[in-house]
Amino acid sequence: ELGPAVGAAMRLGAVLGALRPALPLLLGLSLGCSLSLLRASWSHGAAEERCLAPGRPAPPARGDPPEAAEGRPGPGHEDFRPRIVPYYRDPNKPYKKVLRTRYIQTELGFHERLFVAVLTSKATLNTLAVAVNKTVAHHFPRLLYFTGLRSAKVPHGMVLVAHGDERPIWLMYETMNYIHQHFGSDYDWFYIMQDDTYAQAEQVKALVTHLSINQDVYLGRAEEFIGGDEQARYCHGGFGYLVSRSLLLKLHPHLDSCRNEILSVRPDEWLGRCIIDFLGITCVSQLQGQHYHTYELAKNTEPEKEEEEEFQAALAVHPVSDMTLMYRLHKQFSRIQLDRAYQEIQELQMQIRNLTALTPAGEAGVSWPVGINGPFLPKSRFEVISWDYFTEQHLFSCPDGSPKCELSGASKADVSEVIESALEQLNHRYQPLLRFSKRQLLNGYRRFDPTRGMEYTLDLLLEAVTQKGHSHVLAKRVSLVRPLSKVEIIPMPYVTEATRVQLVLPLTVQDLDYVANFLDMFAMNTLDTHDNALLTLLFVYHPYDAQRVGQVDVFAGVKAMVGELEKRYAEVKIPWISVKTEVPSQVKLMDIVSKKHPVDTLFFLASVWTEINMEFLNRCRMNTISNWQVFFPVHFQEFNPVLVYRGEQTASSSTDFLRDGHFDRHSFAEACFYNSDYMTARTKLAADILDRDEVLESMEVFDVFLRYSGLHLFRAVEPGLVQKYALRSCNPRLSEELYHRCVLSNLEGLASRSHLAMALFEQEQANST
Repeated sequence: ELGPAVGAAMRLGAVLGALRPALPLLLGLSLGCSLSLLRASWSHGAAEERCLAPGRPAPPARGDPPEAAEGRPGPGHEDFRPRIVPYYRDPNKPYKKVLRTRYIQTELGFHERLFVAVLTSKATLNTLAVAVNKTVAHHFPRLLYFTGLRSAKVPHGMVLVAHGDERPIWLMYETMNYIHQHFGSDYDWFYIMQDDTYAQAEQVKALVTHLSINQDVYLGRAEEFIGGDEQARYCHGGFGYLVSRSLLLKLHPHLDSCRNEILSVRPDEWLGRCIIDFLGITCVSQLQGQHYHTYELAKNTEPEKEEEEEFQAALAVHPVSDMTLMYRLHKQFSRIQLDRAYQEIQELQMQIRNLTALTPAGEAGVSWPVGINGPFLPKSRFEVISWDYFTEQHLFSCPDGSPKCELSGASKADVSEVIESALEQLNHRYQPLLRFSKRQLLNGYRRFDPTRGMEYTLDLLLEAVTQKGHSHVLAKRVSLVRPLSKVEIIPMPYVTEATRVQLVLPLTVQDLDYVANFLDMFAMNTLDTHDNALLTLLFVYHPYDAQRVGQVDVFAGVKAMVGELEKRYAEVKIPWISVKTEVPSQVKLMDIVSKKHPVDTLFFLASVWTEINMEFLNRCRMNTISNWQVFFPVHFQEFNPVLVYRGEQTASSSTDFLRDGHFDRHSFAEACFYNSDYMTARTKLAADILDRDEVLESMEVFDVFLRYSGLHLFRAVEPGLVQKYALRSCNPRLSEELYHRCVLSNLEGLASRSHLAMALFEQEQANST
């Protein structure tokens, strides 16, 4: 009778033993499901206990955002989250490829942060407005000047809007209309100031970053109306005021009524009365914990002697009577901000030291300088950052590769500033006990560390003078760091990928073996894909070949290839231009091509070894900006396969950059630029050389833009521009510098050091046997 019970117990023990590893998981799932069901029942019960009046909607629960009926946001609670702009396709029209926006900010409907409007006049445009532009304009992302009547000459670098009437009320009315029409949908905040106001730009920008954009804001120095309601306030125009986008949108429909119904002498009172009468919003001096501090200048005030706390905390100062006072105010406030920054740095360094003592590394983990990243630690000998040696007169690591060159330009200014800063820090630390003066810079070393900035080590020969007048000469080594400053996003003009690219290919007799591959790649990557790109060939004839062109045309084969392409692609025309010259200067060739194309043409100056692809052409379009920037890509040059592979199977089509080649920084054959920019720079070059055409033989297009244009020269490595190995023919008729570049390009394009060493080793092994 006990047998079945014992067997059942044994079976149960076996099952439990098998399930024992999963018991914690099962218990956790059971407990979680039970708690979730219990919480759901509580929530349901709480919802049922609400007491509602008949026909009245339920109030929102505590912590829920206030919403209107049916879950829609209530008034004053607009949803400011990014939204995707919907795409509507008309079914009655044929389908066309959608050109999407280039930036996600545009597609999601983001707004810029701050727009600044400066009210000026014809009398003060060339004085106070210029002072505003030179002191604070470069700190604001967008700033426009508004005036009634404009002077004959607008100062350089100022964007001026003239309304044609000097009446103050009319100027304010037209300015608000203009801001709403042109910028109302692009910015969150609008700051309006006068040209006799000094505004701390950084403080104003910091103010708007701490304010919520979902409220109607009218913020400034609140003033009472004369004989008006004590509760109503307007923002004094002399101290500037801040208006939110939502307030501007609500105010715009009432501006015409305000112009006809409200009579006032002062434009700021008129605007304040308009906002109060139609929107019921009064000016405030503080909002959301942020204060709009102002300071009123007295007559004959000296900013350098102002030490009041009210002055130092002011966002806006008024009235500024002349340009000199504006510059003095800017200097004083810049000094105040600099002192605050140094004090904050010292406090942060002290906190870092205190906290580092509690870390596992202890005080040894504190980097120098405190708060700046430690030096870069290389993982192999190939990652070691080398130091450049210099003296006060010479640099021993020159850009052109020479062992010694004269210290000049920015490098000389950098060395002088570093030495001066080292003396200043030494005197600050040891005075009044010692006072140092420089005798000589014995040794100087510098290197750029991408993790922290520029590092310097100086061996200085100093003369130390004590308080009693005793002097002593000593040598002292100091270390300095110029840390990387705040990274800024430079505003760039908007460009698209729809621009047509005009390829220009110069050809000489030495290039005939590579033309077929170039045309095949051009047809496959641009013509087959219908990319918006055209090709122009430039046949460069030697004078001897040009005389025999009637009997033997050296470019007959290339012209036949072009004819075959035009037959295959009926809509494509590939024109060519014939040039006769002994010295195929890049500038002379571009002069001919430039005259035969419109000024808005985007040129891509290519070489016969270039393999054209759509990826690079798009980068050529995006990196080349008319009247702003030109693009000189650094192509990837494959090594000589004979030296790299030595009879082995070559690499696959996916190039291994670390093994198969290098970026050829000596070549400037490829370039992307607009014809208008080239013509402008070429005109300046012609005025400089005065018909000395032999100078053009020593220059490339890169040199023309570098010396005779104020454009940005963007030179960057381009992995999408890959060239097969070929031994370039260097023309000795060109200048020494251009010939030297070509020779260096050929030598460095042979193979890497490891490949060359292996080839020499194998050759020595073969010779020894």
